[in-house]
Amino acid sequence: MSRFAAALCAALLTVAPIAARAAEMPREPYGINVEGFAYPYPVSLLPLVNDSEQLRMAYMDVAPAQPNGRVALLLHGRNFPSSYWAPVIKTLTDAGFRVVVPDQVGFGKSTKPSGELHFDTLARNTMTLLDHLGIAKADIVAHSMGGMLAVRIARAYPDRVAHLVLTAPIGLEDYRAYVPPVPSEKISESEDRLTSDGYRKQLETNYALKLPPEQVTPFIDARFNLKQSADYPRWLKSFVSSYQMIYREPVVHEIPLLTQPTLFIMGADDHNAPGRPNAPEALRAKMGQNAELAKDLASRMRDARAEVVANAGHLVFLDAPDKYDALLLDFLGR
Repeated sequence: MSRFAAALCAALLTVAPIAARAAEMPREPYGINVEGFAYPYPVSLLPLVNDSEQLRMAYMDVAPAQPNGRVALLLHGRNFPSSYWAPVIKTLTDAGFRVVVPDQVGFGKSTKPSGELHFDTLARNTMTLLDHLGIAKADIVAHSMGGMLAVRIARAYPDRVAHLVLTAPIGLEDYRAYVPPVPSEKISESEDRLTSDGYRKQLETNYALKLPPEQVTPFIDARFNLKQSADYPRWLKSFVSSYQMIYREPVVHEIPLLTQPTLFIMGADDHNAPGRPNAPEALRAKMGQNAELAKDLASRMRDARAEVVANAGHLVFLDAPDKYDALLLDFLGR
């Protein structure tokens, strides 16, 4: 063996244990309100009371350099902190919009309540936030589970919503038609067993991600660094409750009744369907035909259309930002 080869082998033998130890190092813990996880803009907290419980709702309120007099309200999905809206916030503020971006109660930097989550409660909380900020009407831009909440808001408070942009929304079908009820204890056990590698694979599979691994890592961190928190069981209870909210409180039957101008922006490869693994195998393939579901719903609405973006998955605004931004600004400019 040459001296170079011997030196290389020695170096590899030295580095390998270090790399192995690094891989085994515990994650730096976050609090269950993702304390320690950076957001792109300053975060404020609004005191709320839900079911006699004192809570706080986190939100970003981002002002444009040259205001156009309009407000965009961004609603996040179940598996993501509202920080993931950063590119869309910039797009909208550059166009003159004031952008309000809450973490719903139970998510992100907001309180994890001891009670159950319900879309009607989240809708009321969101209206309380707009009232607090002196906002009478907003354009809603929503993603995933946020799309379900947006539908509930638009139906319950129609005069507060100018335009509705449903970005890869879930809830375009009634999951109860496919998936039997699942006890919260079973969901909790499954979520608690999930590893960070397993979660990454889950996101890649369920959401047809097109993003590079390093762009996905913050989502992994936001989910798994808080497992070291002493309050983690409280977070887990709230997260499980959010699944039950999606399952028990469908909005698909309300979507054709929407009167606001509505745009669906769908990723062509997005077949996300919450609860699919719990459905009978024969029914799983029928779930999550989201682009087709959106086009069908849009055809039955007063003022709606569906745009399908090629080579994009569930995170369409990150997978295809230029196409997404063009569709968003053109629609809001109507």
